[in-house]
Amino acid sequence: MTHRMKLLTGLCTLLSGLGGAALATGPAPDEPPRHTLPPSKDGNLVLGLCDGETSLEVKGVKEGEKLSRDQALDVTQQLMAEWRRKNPDARWDVVAQAPTPPPSPNPKGPRSPPAVPPTPQKPSAGQSTQEGGPSAASGAPGVAAQQGANLQTGHTYGAFSKRDEEIWAASTQAFVDEGKRVFHDANALGSKVAVSCDMCHPDAANTHPETYPKYQVQFGRVALLRDMINWCIENPVRGKPLADDDPKMRAMEAYIYAQRKGVPLEYGKH
Repeated sequence: MTHRMKLLTGLCTLLSGLGGAALATGPAPDEPPRHTLPPSKDGNLVLGLCDGETSLEVKGVKEGEKLSRDQALDVTQQLMAEWRRKNPDARWDVVAQAPTPPPSPNPKGPRSPPAVPPTPQKPSAGQSTQEGGPSAASGAPGVAAQQGANLQTGHTYGAFSKRDEEIWAASTQAFVDEGKRVFHDANALGSKVAVSCDMCHPDAANTHPETYPKYQVQFGRVALLRDMINWCIENPVRGKPLADDDPKMRAMEAYIYAQRKGVPLEYGKH
């Protein structure tokens, strides 16, 4: 082996070693960003807001101990007051007080069952369906015949009755109600400190779902609403992030969007 080849081989070995060391000590590429809160010299619990800058040491409560809901509300209100003091010109949806969380459903019963109207009896031959609506079997032709509308015969869209709309509305509202329950329930969120989303965002205030997707400095990239939900769950709430298809995540997204009904979409706005 020539002298030059020996030098190149040694250089490659050195670079490979440095790369391996960087991979061993650096963060995993898929690891979500986290807040680094200032530690308490007395080992007390330190909580922070989702801005990654505003934090508060909870005197008399050690790290690993859980707050009561009243304690958590008091701490989050102090944090929010400090944030507003530092950001007097920031836009914020102000709500006076966080609402009382809705009661948890019966653990042995169904989770948020939709209030579906009773199924009507199948009409006999020559008898119309209840309220004059078409049956499931009649489909689009029945709708067109009843309304005199020019609908696509046999197509799913348009082949629905008033009862169908009632079922859909009830199911959607049940989904939103479940999101509201989770949003207000620290245990459902997996919080280790008894903090729930509503404590900083009463009635989903200042979540602005209509502005997503948008660039978020916490991530250093464009984020979706579910990314910010997980950011808050993992940092202020001190829980574990939820998968995109987790029923809790889907329900909370539905609740937050429902709270901004009627607000025009304006993605990318800050």
